[in-house]
This record gives sequence, C-alpha cells and structure tokens, in this order.
Amino acid sequence: MNYRTRMRNLREDNDLTQKQVGTIINKSQQGYSHIEDGRAELKIDDLIKLCDFYKVTADYFIGRSDKK
Repeated sequence: MNYRTRMRNLREDNDLTQKQVGTIINKSQQGYSHIEDGRAELKIDDLIKLCDFYKVTADYFIGRSDKK
C-alpha cells in the first residue's frame, strides 16, 4: 500500500474532509487533494504533523508496516 492510499484511508476512517485535514498541514482543500491524488508530494514536515495527528508511526503512514 502506498502512502497516498493510507493517507486517504486514515482521513476517511476518521470521517474527515480534505479541507479539515488540509488545515492541519496548512494547505487548502485543493492543495491537500493534489497530495492524495499524486499531483503533489507530501513534505516531511507535513508527514510528521499527520502522524502526530492520527497517532500513527511514519512507517505505518507510508505503508512500510501494518502496525500503527
């Protein structure tokens, strides 16, 4: 599983919109959508913020582990 799929799954599992999660990493809904859709890359600082928010490890987030 790639990180974009995991990113979308985490957001949907928590019943959040792209706009809501975008505010966590200081992106617009469109900017966040571009990351989920593969038109933009996720920056490491944003990865850290999202891992902290979802309380998961970076390895889980990027798909290297299935252990949160």
